Amino acid sequence: MTNYLDFEKPLAEIEGKAEELRALARANSEMNVEAEAGALDRKAADLLRDLYKTLTPWRKCQVARHPDRPHCRDYIETLFTEYTPLAGDRAFGEDDAVMGGLARLDDRPVMVIGHEKGNDTKSRIARNFGMARPEGYRKAVRLMEMADRFGLPVVTLVDTPGAYPGKGAEERGQSEAIARATETCLKIGVPLISVIIGEGGSGGAVAFASANRVAMLDHSVYSVISPEGCASILWKDSDKMREAAEALRLTAQDLIKLGVADRIIDEPLGGAHRDRDTTIAAVGKAINAMLGELDKKDRAALIKDRREKFLKIGSKGLAA
Repeated sequence: MTNYLDFEKPLAEIEGKAEELRALARANSEMNVEAEAGALDRKAADLLRDLYKTLTPWRKCQVARHPDRPHCRDYIETLFTEYTPLAGDRAFGEDDAVMGGLARLDDRPVMVIGHEKGNDTKSRIARNFGMARPEGYRKAVRLMEMADRFGLPVVTLVDTPGAYPGKGAEERGQSEAIARATETCLKIGVPLISVIIGEGGSGGAVAFASANRVAMLDHSVYSVISPEGCASILWKDSDKMREAAEALRLTAQDLIKLGVADRIIDEPLGGAHRDRDTTIAAVGKAINAMLGELDKKDRAALIKDRREKFLKIGSKGLAA
């Protein structure tokens, strides 16, 4: 069953009618509805193309949060082989919102780390909707330092509304853990590639994405705060999230201009959730290409490259 977003309701009606016709035909073999159903399919395809031709920033946020969008686990299971999960921060415990471990990408040994939101009610609760606690960031630090020690490239897959803001997380040093993870990203001497596969929210995303190369899926978003949170602070009204999304410049297209992102990975028409396999394959191809760009850089050059990249952020947009 397809989950439709609010702005896709007209599309849902057309595709629903086409499916109803085909269901009737399956129940009555004498009925021939393919001509009518085909016409509806063509109408739906045209509407889908029109809807996604010029998505507003707020609609891109909705697509980035789509429940059927491929998540970190889907990418790891499809792109990586010999994945060996590593758990715990060796200080407090395990955080299921962050998954990571040793793996191979096209036979290249790597360390892969990412936020996992879950794909149903039970797993979303278990994964805390992708909102990491301090132990999740400390686990990421441990894995990045291990990768650095053994000379393994690090690949991070970012998909979080932000770090978990609960009382227990704050008591255990949430801000310090995020800062340490960001610092570790900047100081390791191995290639670090980050892909924003859905939401990149606040410091919870930066802690994984302070990388040599940052790629974003076409309809992913990356910002200092969610549009709802921004609207609540600036206008005391979360219903102004559309205006906030415009002001935040959180789309991949905006962030390329600002120098925050380095590459946009195309999504299938209608978003990643409409063709998960194609999307995952495109991400794998982009990761390999970005790793290839960094292959000849030594430790000092990688660290310098990363630091200079972040010092220059925003200069493109200001110059324009």
